[in-house]
Amino acid sequence: MEGIAALAARVSQIEQLVAGASSAAVTGASGTTSTAAGTAFASVLAEQVGTGTGTGTSTLSAADLAPSGETRINGDPLPVALAGYENGRLPDSAVSAVGDTGHRLFEPAARQLEKLLAAAQAQGVDIGITDSYRTYETQVDLVRRKGLYSQGGLAAAPGTSDHGWGMAVDLDLDAKAQAWMRQNAGAYGFAEDTPREPWHWAFQT
Repeated sequence: MEGIAALAARVSQIEQLVAGASSAAVTGASGTTSTAAGTAFASVLAEQVGTGTGTGTSTLSAADLAPSGETRINGDPLPVALAGYENGRLPDSAVSAVGDTGHRLFEPAARQLEKLLAAAQAQGVDIGITDSYRTYETQVDLVRRKGLYSQGGLAAAPGTSDHGWGMAVDLDLDAKAQAWMRQNAGAYGFAEDTPREPWHWAFQT
């Protein structure tokens, strides 16, 4: 049922985008409105579902990364591509492997982290990954073992963690790697945003 609800929400988002594009097209000359509207429809649809290359994969566009109107518990915007899902209950299609590390993140975050790791390695900096996407059940277990962050522990309340959106990664960093991250991570969309957790880096769209 979660999959059906997510699909329905996604279809609704695309319909709203298409409606907006069509409305914008109506402002043109009467003789060109239908053509412009058709072009707008095709453009929006292509952005949302990919161009059908036959590879079995889709390409996320800037529209997918734009704020959906929903926010995470911490107030940060939730990307359109994740709207309709629940924290810690993302389908396999919403997360992607980070190289051969055995870790997974929201697809754009995974791709950017791969680039970040390659850049660091090219400069002689070793960065490891200790944690990435967390299911809701994993978040519950983490609270049990490490306590709530709000009470001095190290775990977010289940259902509120950026790890549950595949939007955060915990890294194994020595002093050299930590300094490199603080200087370069922003170029790849990652930020050190949690006090007391210098290993925690969140992907910001």
